[in-house]
Amino acid sequence: QVQLVESGGGLVQAGGSLRLSCAASGRTFSRYDMGWFRQAPGKEREFVAAISPSGRIAQYADSVKGRFTISRDNTKNTVSLQMNSLKPEDTAAYYCASDPRGSWYSNEYNYWGQGTQVTVSS
Repeated sequence: QVQLVESGGGLVQAGGSLRLSCAASGRTFSRYDMGWFRQAPGKEREFVAAISPSGRIAQYADSVKGRFTISRDNTKNTVSLQMNSLKPEDTAAYYCASDPRGSWYSNEYNYWGQGTQVTVSS
């Protein structure tokens, strides 16, 4: 069993930055692919970024490529999402996820955090 707890959300002006963190419990963290998703009101949950167990491979949604960076620290059981040049359309609840059953881009992960709200004002 893996438990995920996100932090770092908040209110920021457009063009600003935020850093989200996800703390994972369990000794097998370093074995899992990790992902970040987001869900805006009235919209489906969408893929944001994912990272391989070693941290060497990362993928991003086109909408955040060049602005967001995913990273992980396997010694601390954490995965982070650095978000720069934020836009109002980035406003959403952001979720950390672990252990995908299939593609990184799908919602089919075995473990999810409770989410942290990011609001970008114009």
